[in-house]
Amino acid sequence: MHDVVIRGGEVVDGTGVPARPADVAIDGDRVTAVGTVVERGRRELDAAGRLVTPGFVDIHTHLDAQLFWDPVASPSSWHGVTTLVLGNCGVTFAPVRAGQERYLAEMMEAVEDIPADTIMEGLGDWGWETYGDYLRALGGRDLGVNVGGLVGHCALRYYVMGERGLDDTPAGEDDLAAMAAVVGAAIDAGALGFSTSRSFLHTVPDGRPVPGTYARPEELAAIAGALAARGRGTIEVVPRIGERDGATRQNSVAELAWMEDVSRASGRPLTFAITQSDRRPDLWSWVMDQVRAARARGADLRPQTSARGIGIHYGLAARTPYENLPVWAEVWSRPLADRLAAIADGSVRARLVAAADEPANLAGPLAPKDPARLYLLRPGPAGYDVRPENSLAADAARRGVSPAAAFLAFLTETAGNGLLYYPVLNQDLDAVAAMLTNPDVVVGVADAGAHVAMTMDAGQSTYLLKHWVRERGLLGIEHAVHKLTLEGAQLFGINDRGVLVPGAFADVNVLDLDRLDLDTPVMRADLPLGAQRFVQRARGYDYTLVNGAVLVEDDELTDARPGQLVTAS
Repeated sequence: MHDVVIRGGEVVDGTGVPARPADVAIDGDRVTAVGTVVERGRRELDAAGRLVTPGFVDIHTHLDAQLFWDPVASPSSWHGVTTLVLGNCGVTFAPVRAGQERYLAEMMEAVEDIPADTIMEGLGDWGWETYGDYLRALGGRDLGVNVGGLVGHCALRYYVMGERGLDDTPAGEDDLAAMAAVVGAAIDAGALGFSTSRSFLHTVPDGRPVPGTYARPEELAAIAGALAARGRGTIEVVPRIGERDGATRQNSVAELAWMEDVSRASGRPLTFAITQSDRRPDLWSWVMDQVRAARARGADLRPQTSARGIGIHYGLAARTPYENLPVWAEVWSRPLADRLAAIADGSVRARLVAAADEPANLAGPLAPKDPARLYLLRPGPAGYDVRPENSLAADAARRGVSPAAAFLAFLTETAGNGLLYYPVLNQDLDAVAAMLTNPDVVVGVADAGAHVAMTMDAGQSTYLLKHWVRERGLLGIEHAVHKLTLEGAQLFGINDRGVLVPGAFADVNVLDLDRLDLDTPVMRADLPLGAQRFVQRARGYDYTLVNGAVLVEDDELTDARPGQLVTAS
């Protein structure tokens, strides 16, 4: 008998080949047969009328701390994710010298909005110095999902150079040698690669750019050389594209030039985030053209983008578009139940609306976000409907009131569970569609674990299948599953995952595409010390298996904790 047989489903194996009816047999943590399986399983899973896919691979997360108190990586695991990559954007918790722990936690808070006190409480005494030590500490826990990590430039440079690492001073030869050696040791210990941030938007708490922002191309080349010497490892970058650019896009040109040079010289893949922005609407398209040309010259550049708009959520339990106004700040400082009672009180509501509608407050630094770009997210299925008629401005016009009054009415009518969705990147879904269908672009930037009290993009795997496959028909199911599975696994050198073939690890989703959906995010105060975060439930996942064990059944987590550390090959 086999340990598990998934019986009678439509297998989409991750390679991009056409879906086919097949059974899947699993023994231990491996797939042992895909096809007609005659033998019975000790456990039989009925997949009739369902798709059977590899588990999804999320290549851009910031769950480096959360996994220590939430080993199932919620909500990612609710959305079919079975393997995730940590350590993006250059911010990691190793390497670290004794006494530097708090500094790295505060840097993570400054860049990714994960509270430093939560990190310090959740990680306890840390107990590691090198990135390999960190991986061993993480791997010693009972994980629900598979985890791999990148060693981050911010921690690396601070470890080697201390305060000098934040200056616009080139690293010396000894610094370069030391950084390359530390990165090489991290790769030897199992790291999937190296990450760095070049963005001036990423700062340490005192406002200076994070370590690595000013790194010269020769520093990045020396670090990439450690990967080249080992023939493995991926480079992930937050590039300085579109920042402080002039008409000639000089910074963007320079960023793409050094990334191309580093990738070509090291022979290693280099991935970086690119999104459409209304502030620079044509930049993403220009970048696609530059990447195409660089790849033709032998550079393995792989932009990654998200499957929908990356957005901030406003609501009763979260921030508001009017948070800079004192009366709003005072009401929102109250306990949640008191806020709901307050906005139902006519006199309080009148004061809130009057402050928001004050002409002096509708312009200048206190001006709220444009109500035409704030979209209603009602409780239940999250439509992410960005049509003008779903905007707060349109809702206010229908009600015959101001946007602030409409927002308060919306909160009251939804018992405080409705949200406003404010896309700040990838606002143009036509641009997103063009990127998703570009063969050079991979799906990423879900940022699971980051900006937890403002955004919730970790459910993008569910959204991609629901919106771009089922509703829009932009992607065929085979193409979409490939992008969510094998494409990301191959980019990061993760062998035998993201694919359903004999010999592969048994990471599997059994899902109902017709029923697949994701709910409007809700706020929970379940982080260490009671810090808040948004979570988002999914529907339509009959089963998610990790290494042959059922982690999710009927959209609910089981008690299994079968996750493993993954390494690059």
